Amino acid sequence: MRLLKIVPDHTNIDFVRLRGWAFGLTLLLSVLAVGLTVARGLNYGVDFVGGLMIEEKFATTPPLDQVRATVDRLGVGEAFLQPVGDGRTVTIRLPVQQGADEGATNAVVKKVETALGQRFPGATFSRYSTVSGKVSGELIQKGLFAVGLAILLIGLFAIVRFEWQFGVSTIVAIVHDLLMTIGFFALTRFEFDLNIVAAVLTIIGYSINDKIVIDDRIRENMRRYRKMDMREIINLSVNETLPRTVMTSLTILLALAALLLLGGHVLRGFTAAMILGIVVGTYSSIYVSSSLLITLGLRAEPNRENPGTLDRAERTGDAERVTPRNT
Repeated sequence: MRLLKIVPDHTNIDFVRLRGWAFGLTLLLSVLAVGLTVARGLNYGVDFVGGLMIEEKFATTPPLDQVRATVDRLGVGEAFLQPVGDGRTVTIRLPVQQGADEGATNAVVKKVETALGQRFPGATFSRYSTVSGKVSGELIQKGLFAVGLAILLIGLFAIVRFEWQFGVSTIVAIVHDLLMTIGFFALTRFEFDLNIVAAVLTIIGYSINDKIVIDDRIRENMRRYRKMDMREIINLSVNETLPRTVMTSLTILLALAALLLLGGHVLRGFTAAMILGIVVGTYSSIYVSSSLLITLGLRAEPNRENPGTLDRAERTGDAERVTPRNT
């Protein structure tokens, strides 16, 4: 039985040749992502802004202005509405209620549920969540701290494990992936909550896993082919790891596609962020971080431990031309 090979054997793609275009595209997309985020902002969930979020399902797609008017007449604060899924489900975000204990919150939820049920026959209550303003501020700080600490520690690991060039290229690739994800949420207006922070951290983990595999192969080939140009080493390393990179990405994307189609609107934002992160992370690992090593001046060095001996690859390839020095 023949094995399925998505990437043919002896693939030799000149990835480094496109590094100028890749750097330009990366810079352009990063600037656009930052611009979108600044101009439109993020649709923060209750986790980050505080307040009460009620999810209501309607029999048919409701007019949002009528839903808003119905809720505003209850005197529970200004309502912010957002349709999700097929449009028949609407999230209703209300400000933090006075005396927001469990009893008061349940009373507000019951009031909204009853009013909407009377105004729109067939409307059913789905779920609600509430977060105080103080807790939401702490969640923002902790979320930013978690992401920043993850990027810093990963960069330090790459510096200690390899060379400083690897650490810098790793941080650049991760920041690029992070900006793409944030820009995507600014564009689509998906709700940005703690689930998305978890997705971002997962994306960072996947990106660094893919990059470390490539970096490890680059370092291995630097030791094996000390006379080879750095451009050729990087192309060789990326092509050698390409089957693993493509197969891993495709299998994860298949699972995420099933989750996107069958997981419902509650998981749609999380799944969309993961799919985008896998695609962007694969691109940055292949085209951005690896080629950036050349720009940062990484060079293969001679064997310092045994300068008078040739490595195994050179002895094999140059056996007819080179005689090792006697020791």
